[in-house]
Amino acid sequence: MVWESERLLFRYTTREDLNDLFRIYGNPETHRFNPRGPHKNIESSQQMLERTLSIYEKHGFGDWTIFEKSNPNRVIGFGGVFCSQFDGRNTNNLGYRFEPDAWGKGYATELSRRALRFGFNEIGLEEIVGVVREDHFASRKVLEKSGLNFLKKVADFEGLPPSLMFHITRNDWMAAHS
Repeated sequence: MVWESERLLFRYTTREDLNDLFRIYGNPETHRFNPRGPHKNIESSQQMLERTLSIYEKHGFGDWTIFEKSNPNRVIGFGGVFCSQFDGRNTNNLGYRFEPDAWGKGYATELSRRALRFGFNEIGLEEIVGVVREDHFASRKVLEKSGLNFLKKVADFEGLPPSLMFHITRNDWMAAHS
């Protein structure tokens, strides 16, 4: 299945995406705000890929592989809504990671808005959260432009500034899009 937005195409990630996953997640620049750092080797990306595939199997949805419509043969990122654990609870997390060449084009906001529509309209989620590092101003702006509101600070890594948790409920999203 393929989903789309104005300029982007999305599909579920497959095993064939492993090299692109490592190319993007192994790039130190794409992890500037991630305290876990980039994937050190392709085995790290393989483990992430296996987790993603098991999330599909368990929950029926998860991250997408992202392409530009103008170049549908090149992966530019990964993202969407996926199930995760954060701050001691299960969440439907909105997240994304794009290759640096795709930055500054509004793709993160475009993906986020499409992922929210998917989450609320197509699979009926009740709440979606987004988590960003406190000093990642660009991603904070993406979440806010997509309609998520600040919920709380979470001290998730000792010795580092807290993460900021944003959220939007299905009712709030529906009210803004009716």
